[in-house]
Amino acid sequence: MTISLTTEQQAWLEAHIADGDFGSLDDAVRRLIDARIVDESDDLAWASVHVAEALAAVEHGDVITRDVHRARNTARLASLKG
Repeated sequence: MTISLTTEQQAWLEAHIADGDFGSLDDAVRRLIDARIVDESDDLAWASVHVAEALAAVEHGDVITRDVHRARNTARLASLKG
């Protein structure tokens, strides 16, 4: 198989190989493709617990407005800055 890369892509790969991130060009291509396959197959099922908790909090009225949230964060940042 022949793969054509842009100059920028080739430079990026060569730099990462030189840094030891990948053992070779073949290793880089295999690992990058494997990572993409995992990303595409992630169905986000892990998030369902967090979504259920958030929905339950909303049902119980355990929520704040965006304005209150922003005000709290502004106050926290101000206290950190001294």
